[in-house]
Amino acid sequence: MAVKTRRYSARDVTVLVIGLGVAVIASVGLVWGPTLASVVLSATDWSGFGPIEWVGGRNYGDLAGEYPPFWSAVRNNVLWLGFLGLVATPFGLLCAVLLDRRLRLSRVYQSALYLPVVLSLAVVGFIAQLVYSTDYGVLNAVTGLSVDWLGDRSVNIWVVMVAAAWRHVGYVMIIYLAGLKAVDPALKEAAAIDGASETQAFFRVVFPTLRPVNVIVLVITVIEALRAFDIVYAINKGRNGLELLSVLVTENIVGEASRIGFGSAIAVVLLAISLGFIVTYLSQLFKEER
Repeated sequence: MAVKTRRYSARDVTVLVIGLGVAVIASVGLVWGPTLASVVLSATDWSGFGPIEWVGGRNYGDLAGEYPPFWSAVRNNVLWLGFLGLVATPFGLLCAVLLDRRLRLSRVYQSALYLPVVLSLAVVGFIAQLVYSTDYGVLNAVTGLSVDWLGDRSVNIWVVMVAAAWRHVGYVMIIYLAGLKAVDPALKEAAAIDGASETQAFFRVVFPTLRPVNVIVLVITVIEALRAFDIVYAINKGRNGLELLSVLVTENIVGEASRIGFGSAIAVVLLAISLGFIVTYLSQLFKEER
């Protein structure tokens, strides 16, 4: 029996072309265009006005040797990534495991933990000011201390990371909770029959089945750590110990002393780091599909 193939009308083709065309144009114009422009501009010395001077890799050399805020920002981004990956993410997984047991009022706990996710990091930054401020902060008022939580370079990065982790925990919790709901209950029952405790069953049976979810959470955690900007900018514009790579990009491109080529070089460094983790994620995803 011959299989009938559908013939698209001129109207169908027009709708497809317009739909795909708008998406492609938006992607090229808003994502790939600026990305390629940043790569090209990173090899120039340009302030946004006048002629563009080609300098090759000089901007990258200046980043490594003659721009101290760069290494401070790299250190803070590494700390940010480590704190989210080693503290906030495991805590989000723990919350998901506890909520998966259908505890009493679990819906209330789930909503409370997820609530910070709907807030932008800028709003979280303003809330952090209300908590940590020396003059009117809740923390100093309750404890009776007079610590400058946001002004002291030795502690401000840590308290800001706690505020960022507050939002990250709810995000990770929802992702893991969805993954746990998809685990076959027969696996847990088989582990219990074999005499495994709940802890052993989780780490030896349940957790390995969450491997695709783990990869997604890893990529999200890395991206969250690298693109962190709003919260530190809302607190003190990313200065005095809160330097991040994303802040340096903004300061050099749209700051008072505009150095678009130099700022683009920092953006390319961020792009290269992000692509490393994204490529790893996609390769793992394709392996799972095969």
